[in-house]
Amino acid sequence: MTVPGAKRRASGAKLGNSIRKLRFEAGEMTQEQLAQRVGVTRQTIMAIEGAKYSPSLELAFRIADAFGRPIQDVFRYATAGGTAADALASDTSGSGR
Repeated sequence: MTVPGAKRRASGAKLGNSIRKLRFEAGEMTQEQLAQRVGVTRQTIMAIEGAKYSPSLELAFRIADAFGRPIQDVFRYATAGGTAADALASDTSGSGR
């Protein structure tokens, strides 16, 4: 299955997301409504939301923009050694987040 704007996940790494949670926080937005906002099919949103495919960088930014959130609120990257957020958290203190 080829999904426009998405890439297969690399083994050993996982791109997680909060799309489902954000859709419900946005008045129970459907996958179809989100897809129309960002210019892809519902199947693409379904595959990304289910972590079967990773979006292109451009599409990830369009999805974040559709929710009015920064990209890091929508997507997170994890490897076997931890997450990018874990690495950032250890480098910063008192950021107020």
